[in-house]
Amino acid sequence: MNILILGSGGREHAFAWKLAQSKKLNKLFIAPGNAGTAGVGTNVNISATDFNAIKKLVLENTISMVIVGPEDPLVKGIYDFFLSDVRLKNIPVIGPSKDGAQLEGSKDFSKRFMFRHNIPTASYETFTRDTLTEGLKFLETLTPPYVLKADGLAAGKGVVIPTTLDEAKKELTEMLANAKFGNASAKVVIEEFLKGIELSVFVLTDGTTYKILPSAKDYKRIGEGDTGLNTGGMGAISPVPFADEAFIKKVEEQVIIPTINGLKQEGIIYKGFIFIGLMNMNGDPKVIEYNVRMGDPETEVVIPRIKSDLLDLFEGVANENLNEKKIELDSRFATTVMLVAGGYPEEYKKGDVITGLELVKNSIAFHAGTSQLSTKNHQPTTVTNGGRVIAVTSYGNTMDEALKKSFANAERIKFKDKYYRKDIGNDLKEL
Repeated sequence: MNILILGSGGREHAFAWKLAQSKKLNKLFIAPGNAGTAGVGTNVNISATDFNAIKKLVLENTISMVIVGPEDPLVKGIYDFFLSDVRLKNIPVIGPSKDGAQLEGSKDFSKRFMFRHNIPTASYETFTRDTLTEGLKFLETLTPPYVLKADGLAAGKGVVIPTTLDEAKKELTEMLANAKFGNASAKVVIEEFLKGIELSVFVLTDGTTYKILPSAKDYKRIGEGDTGLNTGGMGAISPVPFADEAFIKKVEEQVIIPTINGLKQEGIIYKGFIFIGLMNMNGDPKVIEYNVRMGDPETEVVIPRIKSDLLDLFEGVANENLNEKKIELDSRFATTVMLVAGGYPEEYKKGDVITGLELVKNSIAFHAGTSQLSTKNHQPTTVTNGGRVIAVTSYGNTMDEALKKSFANAERIKFKDKYYRKDIGNDLKEL
C-alpha cells in the first residue's frame, strides 16, 4: 500500500517511524514532513490544508490511504472533501468528518455534546462579544481559579487560567472585545476549575467499535514545576501509573462508550482517533476536552508502545472491522523529553544547526520542528524549524529508567539556546 501522512511534527514522525515497519507498506509519503520523516519516507512540500494539491499527489502516486496528523485539515473538512470527490471517495481518510471534528474545533459544541450524552465534565457557560457583560457577572459567581477557553482552534494556546477575579475579567475582555485569539475567541467558554491530576486516554474507532490505546500524561507549561506559559507540550509519560485497570474501566463506561454512541446517534461520521483529556478527581474521570487526533508529544510515547502493525489497525478503521483486529502493547514505560528553541513559546529563532543526533543511543529522536538544508558538498544539514524541535523518547522497565535515557540523550543533541524541562515525571513519583 502507498500511504500519505499529513503534517510536519513529532506526531507525524512517530506515525511514519511506525508505519515504515509494516509489511503491508509499499511507499510512504509525508506532506510536508520534516528532517526526521525524510529518513523513513518521501517528504512532499505541500501544506496539510492544500486539499487540491493533496488530491493531485494522491492520484499521481496511487495513494491507498491518508492519515491526518494535525487538527486543522480535519476541522476544515478533508474527510468530506475526499468523500465528495468521485476520484477520491474510495480512498480512506483516517480522521473524522467535519462535523466530528467540531469536538475539537468548537469548545462550545463539545461541551453541549458532553451534556447531551451525560458525559462527566465541568459545568460551564458560553459568552460572545454581545454578552460580555453577562460573562463578567458570571465570573463573579465562581471561585478562583477561573478557566477561560477560546471556542475555536488557537494552536493549543487558547486556554487561560487566571487566579484572581480582576485578571479573569481582564482576560475575558481581551478575548471577546479585543479578539486576543482572533476568530477563535469570538466565543469563550467559561468553566468551573477541576482540581485533580490530568491525563489523556486515546481511542481508535471505526465509528462503531474501538480500541483503547495506552494512557499518557503530558507537560504543558514551559517552566519546571509546571510554571510559566502554556506550550504545545514539553514531554510525556506512558503509561500513567495511577490509571490502573479500574480507572480505565470507568473511563470506558462513563466516557468512551457514551462518546462513540453519541456520535452514532447524531449521525456523525467518525473514523479515527479520539483524544480524551481527563482530570482524575479522587478516582473518578471528568472530561476536560476532546481532540480529534493524536496529541503531540503524547504520540511519541503512545505509538512506540503499540507492538501490533499500525497499518493493519488503520485498515480495520477504514473497513469498519476494527473489532477483528488485535492490539498488542509493550508493557514497558515510554518517556519523551522535548527539546525546544530558546524563547519558545514566545518569539524564537529558526535555522540553527542541530548536531549530535548520530550520538543518540538507546532512545529515538523524533523530529518535531526541523528541516534539512543541502550544503556545498550536498551533505544535508538538519536545522531547527519550529519552537519544539526534537522529542527524545526512551523505553524502560521503570519510569525512572526510561527518563534517565531520555535526559542523557537530550544532553547529546545540541543547538543554539536549546532548552528542556528536567522535571518530567517528577509529579508522578510523588503519588
